[in-house]
Amino acid sequence: MKNFILKNTKSLLASAIMLSATGCSDLKENPDFINPSTFYQSAKELELGVNAVYDDLTMGNGDWFNHFYNRYVFECLVGYQVGWEKGPLQYNLGNISASDDYINAYWQQCYRSIDRANNIIETADKIQDVANADKVKRIKAEAQFLRGFYYYELVRYFDNPPLKITSTQSYNDLPSNDGGKQKVLEQIYADCSAAASVLPASYSGTDAGRATKWAAKTLLMKAQLWGQKWAEAKATSEDIINNSGLTLYADFGSNFDISHKNQGERIFEGQASAKVNSSEYTNSSAHFNPEDFPSDLGGAGWSWLSATKDFRMSYKSSDKRIDATFIESYPTGRTAKNSKGEFPIVKWSEKADYNLSRFGGLVDPNANPNKPEELIFSKAWSGKLVEMNTNWSTTEKNTIYLRYADVLLGHSEACNESGQGDAFASINKLRDRAGLEPLKGLSQSALRDAIVDEIIHEFAFEQVGYPELRRKSKFGGNPDYLGAYIKRYSDTYKVGRTVKAKDYVLPIPLIEIQGNPKVKQNIEWQ
Repeated sequence: MKNFILKNTKSLLASAIMLSATGCSDLKENPDFINPSTFYQSAKELELGVNAVYDDLTMGNGDWFNHFYNRYVFECLVGYQVGWEKGPLQYNLGNISASDDYINAYWQQCYRSIDRANNIIETADKIQDVANADKVKRIKAEAQFLRGFYYYELVRYFDNPPLKITSTQSYNDLPSNDGGKQKVLEQIYADCSAAASVLPASYSGTDAGRATKWAAKTLLMKAQLWGQKWAEAKATSEDIINNSGLTLYADFGSNFDISHKNQGERIFEGQASAKVNSSEYTNSSAHFNPEDFPSDLGGAGWSWLSATKDFRMSYKSSDKRIDATFIESYPTGRTAKNSKGEFPIVKWSEKADYNLSRFGGLVDPNANPNKPEELIFSKAWSGKLVEMNTNWSTTEKNTIYLRYADVLLGHSEACNESGQGDAFASINKLRDRAGLEPLKGLSQSALRDAIVDEIIHEFAFEQVGYPELRRKSKFGGNPDYLGAYIKRYSDTYKVGRTVKAKDYVLPIPLIEIQGNPKVKQNIEWQ
């Protein structure tokens, strides 16, 4: 695995943004890169630049710890998503530090893309391409959205990231985090509002997947929820609901299949296609593949991440989301082949044994391959992320970042917290699709609990649980949804983990603190 700590630099942030701003040079100081100040002369070139800002949404620079995989690891702090690889395992135990590799990589990736976005925004204001003036404006708006997106990604984990909205020119050009979370949120509001006023409602052809007006407004709403701007979040969500034309798919699984990429309620997603570019693939399938899925049938990867049996059992049996959220059956290579010479099919069952080990929850290797009642497993593999019957390196599945369910649950939360509007209507749309009974007559606190429960079950494996639970929780306070999840995980599986203040926010990377005197560590980590 790569080491992301760059030596002999002032800070990790500075390293990331300088790499994006200046590129590389050889020992003879003959540059092997194109200078941004001279390269961007037209809308076409500017578009190539903004494409690089999208890049970290998937494989980025080919980093081993990808942006999306780091989020998977962070999610393991909650305890419903577990893994046996060292990163997920340590997060399951709450054993993280400010020098953590995943945190370092994530921080660097976000600021690399933020600095690229800053450069695009500044350059767009200078380009003289009269024939393509509207396209230049659109590209600038995309960069503003993406800058807001990556700052949102930082706020949701770190609370107080340093804010910088100009491109970096030297290592001495260091930002501070004075003003904390609120200052960053205000910038996200500004970026999303500016982007939404310019971006189109949709794209077609090769532009599919770019940020739209509705992606900008959805991100704006989510940031408003973080800032507890309930009235504003209510208004933004209702704008999207009433004017976007977006509706829920009849089939929940359409949110995650290949045939519905960049369509319908899928508002914003990271693009991945091995067919288009053999090096541009996500490794999520490899990380989430069932351990015993036969390689003869396309199974490959490390099976580092899954969910607990306890979490799988928290779904009501009538919940229609189960089939798309989890892998309920698959052929196994763990037992002998059956009498037909085929890999037997194993099915999920709460009757199967389970433990947190690498092989815990798999079918018994001594099970009779001709007896279905013995061919059961209890591990909760992700159906949202895995492509069965294909090698992980040929994946075509995008990484979903924003979808219409965000808007609906955000609307219900904003109504509930503001005391204005119908707080039940939007959440009940999701429950209706899931085949669950509608909610009604709940108190404000009871509906708050129900919204949290819906977020966790609607977005399982989409890496929103940890930031959403910590946003709505207070260490040692009430409510404390995150603490309750951690305690349930520890008590159920006897891992001996105790809830602590450090569980409620990630530390700013140590190398940033040491290299940038303008950045202060989060108080929980001081």
